[in-house]
Amino acid sequence: MQPSAVLHLPHHSTIASSLTVTPPKLSLNQVHYPRKCLSLKLKRVRVRVRSSPPESDPQTSGSDWERSELETAAESLIKEKGEKEGGFDVGWLPVFPHVLTASMANFLFGYHIGVMNGPIEDIARELGFQGNPFLEGLVVSIFIVGAFIGSISFSSLVDNLGCKRTLQIDTIPLILGAFLSAQAHSIDEMLWGRFLVGLGVGVNTVLVPLYISEVSPTKYRGSLSTLCQIGTCLGIITALSLAIPSETDPHWWRTMFYIACVPGLALILGMQFAVESPRWLCKVGRLNEARDIIGKLWGTEKVEKSIEEIVTVVETSGNQSSWQELLVEPHKRVALIGGALFFLQQFAGINGVLYFSSLTFHDVGITSGALASLLVGITNFGGALVASYLIDKQGRRQLLIGSYIGMACSMFLIVSAISFPLDEGSGHALTVIGTLMYIFTFALGAGPVTGMIIPELSSAQTRSKVMGFSFTVHWVCNFVVGLYFLELVRRFGVGAVYSTFGGVSLLTAVFAYYFIVETKGRSLEEIEMSLSRRS
Repeated sequence: MQPSAVLHLPHHSTIASSLTVTPPKLSLNQVHYPRKCLSLKLKRVRVRVRSSPPESDPQTSGSDWERSELETAAESLIKEKGEKEGGFDVGWLPVFPHVLTASMANFLFGYHIGVMNGPIEDIARELGFQGNPFLEGLVVSIFIVGAFIGSISFSSLVDNLGCKRTLQIDTIPLILGAFLSAQAHSIDEMLWGRFLVGLGVGVNTVLVPLYISEVSPTKYRGSLSTLCQIGTCLGIITALSLAIPSETDPHWWRTMFYIACVPGLALILGMQFAVESPRWLCKVGRLNEARDIIGKLWGTEKVEKSIEEIVTVVETSGNQSSWQELLVEPHKRVALIGGALFFLQQFAGINGVLYFSSLTFHDVGITSGALASLLVGITNFGGALVASYLIDKQGRRQLLIGSYIGMACSMFLIVSAISFPLDEGSGHALTVIGTLMYIFTFALGAGPVTGMIIPELSSAQTRSKVMGFSFTVHWVCNFVVGLYFLELVRRFGVGAVYSTFGGVSLLTAVFAYYFIVETKGRSLEEIEMSLSRRS
C-alpha cells in the first residue's frame, strides 16, 4: 500500500506561518520506514497546515493543535507502512477469515454442480430410471427450480435477519438435501433432496457476494469478492476428484453426498464466529456493534467517517423497501443492468460450452468425462486467481469488457476450426484451445465481476431485492439454455450456435462499455450517492 502524498487537514485559526513544532513522539526505529520519506511527508503536512486561512478563536494554542495533527499524520503513515510485511500488503487479513468462511457456501454450490457430473448413470441404474432421459434431466434441473425459488425469497430473509443468520439458517436445507440424496431409495426421495439443495444454493449464491461487498474494506473489496468464483471452482474440482472411485464402485455416489454434509456443518459453525454486516447493523440501529466491527476490520481511523456515510445513506433512502421500489429510478436502472448482465452472461454460452466440452476433449483422445471436466475446472480456477489479482488494479469495467472480447474471440476460433479445418488433428487442437481460452477469459471477468458489481451499484435500501431479481434472471436463463442447447446444436450445428455465443459476447462487451460505471476504490456509499445525483 503506497502512503498518500497529500494529507488534507482541517483549518485552524492561530497557526502562524513561522511555528516551530516539536517532532511527534513516535519511534521510527520500530518500523522499517525511510526517515527521509517520512520527513518529506510531514513537511508537506506542515506546509498545508501553515497555509490554512485563519479563523476565529485566538485562545486556542496553534502549536498544540499542529503537533497533534502532525502526530496523527505520522501515525497514519507508519500504520500504512506497518501493514506491509516484507513488501506484501496484509491489510486484508482482518476480514479474510470472515469472507473465507462465507465463501464456503460457494464451495458447496460448486460441489453440488460437480457431484452429478459422473455418477448420474449409477444413480439412475440404482433408483430405477435408467434410460429415461426425462427423469435424468429432471434430477439435474430440479436443482435449478429450487435455486430459482431461493433467490426470490432471499430478500425478505436477509432484510429481517441479517447476512450472518440467514447464511446459517439457509445452509440447513443444503445439509438435509445432501443427506436425503445419500439415503435415497427412490426417484422421489432424490428429487426432494436435490430440490432442497437447490433452495439453499439459491439463497447462498445471492447472499455471499452481498455479504462480502458489505464487510470488506473498499481497497480489497474486489479481490475478496472473487472468493465466490474461486470457491465455486474448488467445489467443482473437489467433486470431480472425489468422483473417480465411482468408475469402479457403483454405490460411491452415496458417499459423495454424505461428504457434502461436512462443509455445510462447518459453514454453520464458522459463521457463528463471523461478523455481521456493519451496514445491516446500521440499518437496524445497532450502531455501537457496527462501530466495533468497522474498527476491527477496516481500521479505527475509518470508524467515524464510515458510520457517518452509512447513516446518511440509510436516513436518505430509508431502511425498508418493497419490490415496487425497483420500478423507480435509480433502482430501476440498476435492476435492469443486473438482470441484463446475467441474461447476457448465460446467452453468451458458458453452460453450453461446459456441457459440450466433454465431447470436444473426446475428439482429441481424452475419453474420460471426469478428466475432461477436471481440466475445465482447473482452467476456470486459474482464471479466477488471475482475476483476484487484477480486479482491484485494472477495475471491474475493464475486466468485464476484456473478458467478453476474449470469449468472443475464443468462440470465433472454435467456429473457424470447425468450418475451415486445415486437417482433422489441427481442427481438434484449435477447438480445445478455443474452449480453454473461453473458460479462462470467462473466469477473468464475466464470472466474478457480474455477481460482484451488482451489489456495488445497488443502494442500501434495495440491494437485497436487486440481487434477488438479478439472480432470478440468472437461474431462468440457466434453465432455458440447458433445456434447448442440444436441440439447437442438432438443428443448426455447433458452428451456428457458437457463432451466436460469440456475437452475444461482443454485444455484452459493448453493453458494459456504455452502461457499467467503474466502482474500484469507491465505498458503497460513495457509489450510491454518485448514482443518486445522476438520476
